[in-house]
Amino acid sequence: MKDIAIYREPVELYKLLKFEGLASSGGEAKVIISEGLVRVNGEVETRKRKKILSGDVLELAGEQFRVKLG
Repeated sequence: MKDIAIYREPVELYKLLKFEGLASSGGEAKVIISEGLVRVNGEVETRKRKKILSGDVLELAGEQFRVKLG
């Protein structure tokens, strides 16, 4: 599991995917989310603006990411 450091919370899900390079743009991030390809804390998440907090676990393309404040 990889860690993702955020410096303020909450962060919107699509922005996190974009800034971490998991999507090449905000538009691509929104498509990935709307297609149900992202899990947050084990649940499929289709809300693009879902508020992500420290301690959340994201899953995308078989990889897991733990969000940490730092």
